[in-house]
Amino acid sequence: MLNYNLPINDSKEYFELKISEIEPTTKINLRGKKSDFITKIGKSLSIIPPTEANTSTANENLNLIWLSPDEWMLYTNEKIKSENDNYKLEDELFNDISEVNYGSVTNVTDHWVMINLKGEKVYDLLSTSCPFNFNSFKSNKGSVVQTTLNHIDVIIHHKNTNDLNLFVRRSFSNHLWSWINDCSRFL
Repeated sequence: MLNYNLPINDSKEYFELKISEIEPTTKINLRGKKSDFITKIGKSLSIIPPTEANTSTANENLNLIWLSPDEWMLYTNEKIKSENDNYKLEDELFNDISEVNYGSVTNVTDHWVMINLKGEKVYDLLSTSCPFNFNSFKSNKGSVVQTTLNHIDVIIHHKNTNDLNLFVRRSFSNHLWSWINDCSRFL
């Protein structure tokens, strides 16, 4: 059973910046190299995995972000209901991919906490403690980067203009949240 307790469970608004933890959504790690793997994902999800580095693909319910040449993270836009332990999406992918030895399907919902950052000051906040240069990133909707923020490994997904989803490991989420909150006050 998944852990439905939100580690942060907070939302803050500052001048031109809003930060909030997104309630748990399904997150699934997909790994595979075979061409049948890509085909199966496309048929199962109606979404083609991105093959270009640091990009993503999406439809109205799902987001698929590139992590490496043979690894992607799938996350849903729908929040998980805590009274429902229905892992239909994971089960379907497992049956289509892992059962037939095309690749691996691993539920990482509990592993990653998703924080949404919105507003004109998003890149000012990130630039204070991140070595990544966001100049071209911020103009490319769907971009993905794996980097560090305040010495913590994160994945950043550019959803829309000044609207980012930041993924951080659960064990570091409170520390990163505190840093983001403190830093946001002074932007």
